[in-house]
Amino acid sequence: MKNIKELAAVLNVAINDESLYKLALTHPSYNSDANTKHHDYERLEFMGDAVLSFTTADIIFSLYPEMDPGMMSKLRSYVVKGKSLANLNRELGLVDFIRTGHSIPYQKLMESDKILEDIFEALVGAIYIDNGIDVAFNFIKRLTYDKIRNFNFDVLTDYKTKLQEEMQAEHRDSVHYVTVDAYGPMHDRTFVVNVYFGDILLGTGKGKSKKEAEEEAAKDALSKRKV
Repeated sequence: MKNIKELAAVLNVAINDESLYKLALTHPSYNSDANTKHHDYERLEFMGDAVLSFTTADIIFSLYPEMDPGMMSKLRSYVVKGKSLANLNRELGLVDFIRTGHSIPYQKLMESDKILEDIFEALVGAIYIDNGIDVAFNFIKRLTYDKIRNFNFDVLTDYKTKLQEEMQAEHRDSVHYVTVDAYGPMHDRTFVVNVYFGDILLGTGKGKSKKEAEEEAAKDALSKRKV
């Protein structure tokens, strides 16, 4: 694990209480493997999630004065969803600061959107508690402002709704989704979902939640219908 002074340079924020940031970077596996009683990042993650939601809402509200509330909500959800935050973690190189147990090797850590998302949220929580809302807001704005301003709104397509509408228009019947597999540790599960029309398999998707896997299955089904 790199030291806190290096972390301050990466985050570009002043670090007053080092213990907050060490806590934000400690995965539960670190304690279970070492048989210690250190706290981990989960409480800070809760706080960081709230700060992220508020600050991204503020940025979206300012950037898009004509946008309706429904679309603002969709955009905010995308910006603060797991994969987006995990990618911000990777961009900053925060993985080199994370403390995990031996059960989570470096490569597995790099590939885990869930862990990297949680750590990023916890660090936002630490920045907020240590420095206040203005510093936390500016930290998030530096990382997300251009991404939100240049956002590709095509990615907000609701594939499940679109597939449902197409199938009902043609057949007046609904599709249904079946979870066919789930693998990986409990803190980092991957779900596999099939979407069917009657007994006909239309598509398959994977995701870190059943909802995400269903969206991917619907997207797969729509792409096959175009072929």
